[in-house]
Amino acid sequence: MSGVISTLRSQSPLELLKNVVFTLWLLRYTTKAYRHLIGRGPVGSVKDIHAAVTRWAWGLLLRLPSSRKKIEAEIAGAKEQLETKLVNYPQTLRRFETLPSSGLSEDEVREELQALLSFSSKPWSEIQSGQVSGAVYHGGSDLCTLTSEAYSLFSLSNPLHPDIFPAVRKMEAEIVSMVLRLFNAPEGAGGAMTSGGTESILMAVKGAREMARVERGVREPEMIVPRTGHAAFDKAGHYFGVKVWHVDVDPITYKVNIADVRRLINPNTILLVGSAPNFPHGIIDDIAALSELAVRYEIPLHVDCCLGSFIVPFLERAGFASEPFDFRLRGVTSISCDTHKYGFAPKGTSTILYRSHHLRQYQYFVSTDWPGGVYASPSIAGSRPGALLAGCWAAMVRVGEHGYLESCKEIVGAAKRVEAGLIEIDGIEVIGKPLVSVVAFTSIALNIYEIGDELSKRGWHLNALQSPPALHIACTRLTVPVVDKLVRDVGDAVRALKEEGREKGSEGSMMALYGSGVTEMPDKSVVRRLATVFVDTLYKA
Repeated sequence: MSGVISTLRSQSPLELLKNVVFTLWLLRYTTKAYRHLIGRGPVGSVKDIHAAVTRWAWGLLLRLPSSRKKIEAEIAGAKEQLETKLVNYPQTLRRFETLPSSGLSEDEVREELQALLSFSSKPWSEIQSGQVSGAVYHGGSDLCTLTSEAYSLFSLSNPLHPDIFPAVRKMEAEIVSMVLRLFNAPEGAGGAMTSGGTESILMAVKGAREMARVERGVREPEMIVPRTGHAAFDKAGHYFGVKVWHVDVDPITYKVNIADVRRLINPNTILLVGSAPNFPHGIIDDIAALSELAVRYEIPLHVDCCLGSFIVPFLERAGFASEPFDFRLRGVTSISCDTHKYGFAPKGTSTILYRSHHLRQYQYFVSTDWPGGVYASPSIAGSRPGALLAGCWAAMVRVGEHGYLESCKEIVGAAKRVEAGLIEIDGIEVIGKPLVSVVAFTSIALNIYEIGDELSKRGWHLNALQSPPALHIACTRLTVPVVDKLVRDVGDAVRALKEEGREKGSEGSMMALYGSGVTEMPDKSVVRRLATVFVDTLYKA
């Protein structure tokens, strides 16, 4: 010890400072490496290193002049194709790239709106045919008329001003209260409205981060998310500076691997996540096991029920198998639920629910020093459309508990019939054991994306998945009468491909986008650029 002290005394203040900084830096990254090793295990850590090196090598390869030239040509071609598909207006459709010098008459505006309505890759009648996966969560034409009336009545209202629009404040509070009851929230629970499932998830992550910072002093927050969890968790991690650990799912059940979750928990963990169900495969994670971990390690647990919406809470009463997922599990601290899916509310409404008001307060933003006054908002937006809240409230009180129970019976019943029919088709495999409205399926013998192409020719618009390649349908009320047609068309598509001798390695238009092309490269920079081109194209007038 005396030798150490004498060594320190012999150093200049600058040298001492350098050594302290280096020691702290070494300690920080040694701790990170240790936690990574414990969390991923030796094999997982080696795989992570291999993946990182492979991505780096691919990145170098793609930056070579010859590769870059080819990539630029491919991206230019993709941009041209996208613009042809998305910005290919008919000559009869007027463009408004600048304000008209004089406003149009009301009749002219109505004519333009009708022209825009008819301008679609699919006629509205085809969109409502039931051959579209999810997308149109239809509560019936009468309900659409009612919610439109509610929207019109409150089109100028803004919840930011509850003193001016007290009716909107009342409706929003009642929506939250009704959804809390659906998920068996305890006394003292709270919630808020958001613009959709993504914002609900963002708020859950933001709240968990703030609580960990204030109550535990966490400065490098991490959350643990199933690989099948919604991309909104990655978005939240990107926005709020939270490291996201992705955990693989069991290859048979497609539920998140609980042992892997447990290994990744460390002092920086601010949130555990489970889905009820997940978007890709419609599988409910083992929320009960996640809850036990949350309680044991005193970490918040968020359950993403945006897709489960007003279906999952009614499964048991509708006579279907279910699993524990809500606030009856002690470890569940927050739940996201979309009202604009199976709640049949207008698009742009969702809820984020918390076990207590205390937890909810961490998602708020409050500014006390602004010259404009004290500014406080519950979520990301400041001004919000009270009209959407009115439409949501109208839908919920009109449909009621009995109506949602009946829709659960119809929709989940349809999904069960889809699952049973697909299982009987030689060459088709259903992924996991779906309990809700989504059924995902793949094929060992054939290229599933080519099956998707064949189904597209027959008027179906299903979701293409990756890792592993698959298709899924999210059943809605519109799907109910066309279940037999879907099963029959899948069977016909499989037989047609077999008769043509198409092997699994062949490609189709879906394959080019989702299959073993650029999306399976270790370096995803090309995919990101293509996605950026796609988003840019959306704003081309």
